[in-house]
Amino acid sequence: MAKDFYEVLGVSRTAGQDDIQQAYRKLARKYHPDVNKDPGAEERFKDLNEAYSVLSDPKTRARYDRFGEDFRKVPEDWEERVGAGAGPAGGFRARRTAGAGGPHVRYTTGFGDGFGAEGIDIEDLLGSMFGAGAAPGGVPGADQEAELPLTVEEAYRGGRRTVTLAGPTGQPRRYEVDVPPGVTDGQRIRLAGEGGRGSGDAAAGDLYLRVRIQPHPRFRLDGRDVYVQLPVTPWEAALGATVPVPTPGGGTAKVTVPAGSSSGRRLRLRGEGMPNPRGANGDLYAELRVMVPPDLGDRERELFEELAATSSYDPRRTR
Repeated sequence: MAKDFYEVLGVSRTAGQDDIQQAYRKLARKYHPDVNKDPGAEERFKDLNEAYSVLSDPKTRARYDRFGEDFRKVPEDWEERVGAGAGPAGGFRARRTAGAGGPHVRYTTGFGDGFGAEGIDIEDLLGSMFGAGAAPGGVPGADQEAELPLTVEEAYRGGRRTVTLAGPTGQPRRYEVDVPPGVTDGQRIRLAGEGGRGSGDAAAGDLYLRVRIQPHPRFRLDGRDVYVQLPVTPWEAALGATVPVPTPGGGTAKVTVPAGSSSGRRLRLRGEGMPNPRGANGDLYAELRVMVPPDLGDRERELFEELAATSSYDPRRTR
């Protein structure tokens, strides 16, 4: 029985692309085989990838909406190839008929202007696109797209990763992917020939992996710039200090905290953000956060009390 890709993702047929993406990301995290060890999780994950690869591409989704389970037989530019003979976009609708060969899908134009009540067979439709008989060389495979979740550190370093997705036959398939250092959220990585299968001798389509950088407990990204909170003591903020700051590459850099700094001040480390193979690296911004000791020793308390009695500074006073 054919799957309803909308039901697989739990969205309506009128769902927008953002809704489809959010539904996929939520369910993919839940059923990923590396996270969910339930025996049925891998099959569910495979169905989710197949559904998302179809519904996330507007052109592929349109063919699926129009032709149902037979959409893979129809090339992306079918409307252009059919031309005026097929009527305006949206003119086809599917209906099932029974014949000597059993049930199959036929498509009617629905315009009643000489196209005929018995409709157009999918084979006839393909024939009109490519001429009589089979298409020369076959129909090229469609390009497909899937998401590639990465941590900030993985995106920074790049390297080789193994990705598990649903293959053309529906079985899980592993891909070896070379992730370039410094990939950004939304960037696509192309795997040539790993998309939809072509018919006959036609080439397969390409698979595009769209990078999705996952939320990080410490780092926040804005393009190639990286933001990190930097805790400092009251005396470091007041007197100035040189302190270490973590970098997305896994190491540390040194930053000078100017005397008299307050929470929220940003210190820029040029070129310490995400690498850029084609230009300047991003920057790293350390956002100061002044931290007070939660438990004061006797001497510490004395010093703070002395400071309170001596200082005339009032941060709430209007200047």
